Amino acid sequence: MNILVATNHLQTTGGTESYTYALIVELIKKGHHVEYFTFEKGEVSDIIENLGVKFRKKIFYDLILANHYNVVDHLHKRGFIIQTCHGICNELEKPSPKADAYVAISYEVQEYLLKQGIKSSLILNGIDCNRFTSKRDLFPKLNTVLSLCQSEEANKTIQKACTAINVDFIKANKYIENTWFIEDIINKADLVIGIGRSLYDAMACGRAIISYDSRSYSKSLGDGYLNNENIHQSLRYNCSGRYSQKEYSFQDLISEMNKYNFADGQYFRDFSLQNLNIEIVTQKYIFIFLSRKKWFLRIIKMIALIKHNSYWSYKVILSKINKLNIFN
Repeated sequence: MNILVATNHLQTTGGTESYTYALIVELIKKGHHVEYFTFEKGEVSDIIENLGVKFRKKIFYDLILANHYNVVDHLHKRGFIIQTCHGICNELEKPSPKADAYVAISYEVQEYLLKQGIKSSLILNGIDCNRFTSKRDLFPKLNTVLSLCQSEEANKTIQKACTAINVDFIKANKYIENTWFIEDIINKADLVIGIGRSLYDAMACGRAIISYDSRSYSKSLGDGYLNNENIHQSLRYNCSGRYSQKEYSFQDLISEMNKYNFADGQYFRDFSLQNLNIEIVTQKYIFIFLSRKKWFLRIIKMIALIKHNSYWSYKVILSKINKLNIFN
């Protein structure tokens, strides 16, 4: 199929940008012709073009996978659009009425859409589990903590807690370091602290994780140390900390770090392969499109039968559709 992957910005490293790249790579592996679209080119769009993927050239696409409402509004006449809604706070992530189908990346987002009268499919954020993988075993005793928090206040608190329990502290703030190969930094740590996609990346790399950060749109919240007992609940809110809505002090963070169990790393690696793998996620998007295609063809058949009471007229209509190369 001819597929366009579209997002508002591809300037610097971020969760949506990393997801867009992973989706493009997997679609290419599956044999699709892929192009991309963005309003803001930059470092990530350059990386995408290094794959041989071109900026939008075609007039019409079989399928458009879009992340933001303004992108949907801009492209809705160029093909069947599935809009992926990644959150409930950012204005760009609100649903566009011009999308043909919707995907929510968490239960929280799905409920948010439902309150607006929009039904959606729940598909967790996909991770390239070949790129994000464990490159070394975790130490039995906690040795290094990586903060992927975006708040310097949160980083200072984490660093203070690390000093108190005598473990190494490293950090990588995407707004400052803008590191594309974040998987290499993640693999330096035994335990990763952050929220959202940062933790998805860490799980795929087989690291232990703590949900905690302080964002401009949210309080200093977290779900704390995650394991097989609470990961599913945290995922319902995209590991944002909005599940437990607990604020963490310096002493609280020490308590959470002391829960470290190196065996949780392997658990999360296995969990990622089964639940976050971009290979599975991509198949789910294709299934949504093909399901709608099947219903569309049924509708065409019914219209033909009703208007002309003739199976031949249905075949004529279907042949005209096939000539448009919409579905091939």
